[in-house]
Amino acid sequence: MKVYLLGAANPEAVRMILTLQRCQPDLQFAFLDNDPAKQGTLFYGVPVVGGTDKVAQLKGPDTRFVNLITGSTALRYRTTCEIVEAGGTLGNFVHPGIDLTMITLGVGTYLQEGVIMQAQVSLGDNTSISAGSVVGHEGQIGHSVFMAPGVCIAGCVEVGDGTFIGTNATILPRLRIGRWVTIGAGAVVTKDVPDYAVVVGNPARTIKTNPVSFEDGRVFN
Repeated sequence: MKVYLLGAANPEAVRMILTLQRCQPDLQFAFLDNDPAKQGTLFYGVPVVGGTDKVAQLKGPDTRFVNLITGSTALRYRTTCEIVEAGGTLGNFVHPGIDLTMITLGVGTYLQEGVIMQAQVSLGDNTSISAGSVVGHEGQIGHSVFMAPGVCIAGCVEVGDGTFIGTNATILPRLRIGRWVTIGAGAVVTKDVPDYAVVVGNPARTIKTNPVSFEDGRVFN
């Protein structure tokens, strides 16, 4: 199988490639990147073959695409939609050390080393969780969500589509986080957060509202 990863920016992705290929030697990887300066180059030895405009040419029954863009959930959502609209089939890029027992996983998922998900967690499509983050039991994570390193989400939390959760943020149990929310690094969320809110601090407080760009983060209708 050939896997194309969108976003040649983080060398950790190459280390994950090497780890996965030790387990599944038949996997082949290449990068896509919309920066013309990166196209036609090698990223830590892995070729960058073009941008999202190449998806229609590269797609096939044994080809999968995974978006690694994490700096903006809106950009992640838009570029994944471009892949799907061009006919690309989404796959998952998951570190093999992660226990997926009793987990419901969407497609287009990017999970780095050290992620812990407890029983009955569900992840939507196009979701990315960075190294060392924890999602407690029965958590429901929406589509096109990003969690930075060291996020801790307690049990029975619902996170809405498009939410961005910063490094070392903590969300207490049984809370609802709305759609397209931004949670600042180190924030401690102690109550429900409405759609599009930007929250920071301990305890977290709303400081502004994100623009309403999208209703949800679904990449499939």
